Amino acid sequence: MTAARRPYRHWPVALALLAAALLAGLGVWQVERRAWKVALIARVDARLAAAPQAPPPPVRWRAIGPDDAYRRLRASGTWLPVAPAYTQAVTDLGPGWWVLSPLRTAQGVILINRGFVPQSRRGTLPVPAGAATVTGLLRISEPEGGFLRSNRPAEDRWYSRDTAAIARARGLGRVAPYFIDADAASSPDWPRGGLTVVRFRNAHLTYALTWFTLAGMMLFLAWRLARPPAPASGREAEPGGGADGR
Repeated sequence: MTAARRPYRHWPVALALLAAALLAGLGVWQVERRAWKVALIARVDARLAAAPQAPPPPVRWRAIGPDDAYRRLRASGTWLPVAPAYTQAVTDLGPGWWVLSPLRTAQGVILINRGFVPQSRRGTLPVPAGAATVTGLLRISEPEGGFLRSNRPAEDRWYSRDTAAIARARGLGRVAPYFIDADAASSPDWPRGGLTVVRFRNAHLTYALTWFTLAGMMLFLAWRLARPPAPASGREAEPGGGADGR
């Protein structure tokens, strides 16, 4: 390569080094995400193993957030005479519906996900009545919708457990910004409780290794591009000549 053309090799090397830096940055980010995910799983496991607590009272409702999810709660109160809301669900028992009913407690009105029913039982359950004690997991309200569909309160069609929207549709007034997934002991028949799936996907290590591998490949490419060209060896044969040049 001549001196006039050599500077043009700097651009591919620089681009390869920039790509390597960006890919390495993505790898570091995935390592940090993995550490966050591992800590989250540990916190949730601790909540699942803890003794049930009283539900958060209304003075704490504004502060309810993801850090409260999956806490074990025990709520006691009286069922309100309101038709349950059937929310679309897919469980280990197949497709069907979650059944949500309001429970008036000392901590305010809380929607209770009493459990799952198959498609054939939608609308067949009686309205619960009387006193009840429910043990289960705190779940954060699910606004907007689910299954790529928006909730349709006017048609009483629910694709997510949106506590505020269900409360408005049922005329319940102010309700907790969370609901409780009843456990199997609280609802052993239909609706079937205890079907909450607590699972967090953690593939960040695989992603990190992928990004770091690609970064290494870019570094190797930069090294190859930055190497000076090998000197020409031997003599070029003259056109039409043999080994002795004749």
